[in-house]
Amino acid sequence: MTHLRSTIQAVTGAESEEIVPVAWSFFYFFCLLCGYYILRPVRDEMAIEGGVQHLPWMMTATFVTLLVVTPLFGYLSSHVPRNRLLLSVYTFFGANLIGFFLLMISHTTPSWVARMFFVWLSVFNLFVVSVFWSFMADLFTPSQGARLFAVIAAGGSTGAMCGPVLAATVTYLAPIPWLMLVSAGFLAGCGFCIYRLHEWASARPGVQGVQSGHPLGGGMWEGVRLAVSSPYLLGICLYLFCLTTTATFLYLEQTRLVSEQIPSPEGRTRLFATIDLAVNVITFLTQLFVTGQVIGRLGLAAALVALPLASAAGFALIGAAPVLVFYALFTVVRRVGEYAVSKPAREVLFTVVTREEKYKAKNFIDTAVSRGGDAVTGWVVNAVKALGVSAAQISWILVPIACCWAWLGWSLARQEDRRRRAGTAASEATG
Repeated sequence: MTHLRSTIQAVTGAESEEIVPVAWSFFYFFCLLCGYYILRPVRDEMAIEGGVQHLPWMMTATFVTLLVVTPLFGYLSSHVPRNRLLLSVYTFFGANLIGFFLLMISHTTPSWVARMFFVWLSVFNLFVVSVFWSFMADLFTPSQGARLFAVIAAGGSTGAMCGPVLAATVTYLAPIPWLMLVSAGFLAGCGFCIYRLHEWASARPGVQGVQSGHPLGGGMWEGVRLAVSSPYLLGICLYLFCLTTTATFLYLEQTRLVSEQIPSPEGRTRLFATIDLAVNVITFLTQLFVTGQVIGRLGLAAALVALPLASAAGFALIGAAPVLVFYALFTVVRRVGEYAVSKPAREVLFTVVTREEKYKAKNFIDTAVSRGGDAVTGWVVNAVKALGVSAAQISWILVPIACCWAWLGWSLARQEDRRRRAGTAASEATG
C-alpha cells in the first residue's frame, strides 16, 4: 500500500493527504463525462437530422433555457447547503434522463423529442461541468489547483474515452433509449463521490470547503450581479465568449460539410465518434503528462494563451484551404487544447475568488455566457453569409480576434497572480 501511494504521488504530484480527495474527484469527473459522452453522438446526429439550418434556433433555445435555470440555481445556492445543492442537481438531471427514456420508447412526437434532447443535453453538459469545477475550486487552494486540476481533469478524459465505446456496445444489445438509463447510472456514481468528498472536507477544518454545511446567502440574481460588477470576472466572461464564438463557428461549418459530404446517418455518427475518441485519447495523455508541467513550469499565462494562438493558426489554415479534413483536424487540436490546457487553467482563475463567486458567478459565466456566445454566433454567421461573405473569409476575420483573445488570457493570468499574492499576504498577516 505504501508503494502504491508513493507511485500515485509520483505520477500525480499529489501530497500524501491529497491522494484521497484527488482520487474521489478523479472518479467523480470520470462518471460525469462518461455519462455525457454516452449521449453526445446521439445529440450530434440529431443536429443534422433536425436540419443544420435550424441550429441557430436550437442554440437560442438553449441560451433562453439557461437564462431561466441560472437564477433558479442562484436561488437554491442561497438557501441550500453545498452538499445538498450538488446532490439535488444530479438527482434532477437523472430524473430527466428517465423521462427521456419513457418518451423515446413510447415514440411520442419523435422530432420534437429530438429537438428537446439537443437543447437539454447542451444545457446539461455546461451546467453539471460548471457545478463540478465550482466544487473543485471550493475544495482546493490555488496552489493545489495549479498542481492537481490537470490530474482531476484526466478523470473526465478517461470517462470521455469510455463513454463512446460503452454507447456503441450498448446499441448492439439494446435500442438507443436505453442509453438514457446507463447515463443516469453514472450520475448516481457522481452523487456517491460528492458524498465522500463532503465527508472528507467536513473532517478537516483546514480545508477551504469547511463552510459547506451552510447556504451561501444572497439573492437569485446574485451571480449575474457578481459577474458584471467585477473587472476580473468580466475578463473571464470575455475570454470564454471568445472561446465559444470561435468554437461555434468551427462546429457550424464542420457540421455543414459533414451533412453535405457524408450521406448516411451511420457514416456521420462514425465520423463524430472517431473525432470524439481521438480528442479524448490525446486529451487524456496531455492532461496526465503535459498540462501540469505547462502550468507549473511555464505559468498560468502560457496555458491561457496556448489555445488562442493555436486557434489563430488553425483559422488561417482553413481560411486558405476550407476542406473537411482540415476542419476535422482543427477541431481535434482545438478541443484537445480546450479540455487539456485551457479548461484546467481557467478553473485556476476561480480559486482566488469568493465562495459566492465560485458557485453563483461562475455558474452564470460557464452556462449563460457560453451558450449566449453560441446563439449570437449562429445568427451572426447566418447573417454574414446572407450578405455574401464566405466561410473562408470569416476564418480570416477570426485570426486577429484570436490574437486579442490571447492577450486577454495573458492579462487574466497577471490578475490571478496579484490576487493570489494578496491572499497569501493577508493569510500570513492574520496567522
